[in-house]
Amino acid sequence: MKDFLYRFFQGRYGAYGTDRLTRSCLAVAVILLILSFVTPLGFLYYIAVILLFYSYFRLFSKNIPARYRENEAYVKITDKFLDFFRNFKYSWTQNKAFHIYKCPNCSQKIRVPRGKGRIEIRCPKCGNTFLKKS
Repeated sequence: MKDFLYRFFQGRYGAYGTDRLTRSCLAVAVILLILSFVTPLGFLYYIAVILLFYSYFRLFSKNIPARYRENEAYVKITDKFLDFFRNFKYSWTQNKAFHIYKCPNCSQKIRVPRGKGRIEIRCPKCGNTFLKKS
């Protein structure tokens, strides 16, 4: 059976494993299937089945460059969305440990550790010094 599957997937896009678009389609399809059984919305079932067929089409496709381009377009779109949340998480963790001040002279952002009391801050860009509470 293992040899049969190996020969079957030779030259197909699924031979390289699932990509992000296929995994996302499968995850959304499973969620929609569960929702279709819980809610009276019957069209969710059909959308889930279409997504499952599309996922299997992508796995069994022999047009590898086209499937690769589809995945790259999907990754490009979703990375913009995910980067927003990554940056938000990073700034949130930074705000817990640091104060961010702007230099009154050149508006350069300066990161200062919290809990140090009133300190003199020197701007690394213009050399201006100013007093702030950390």
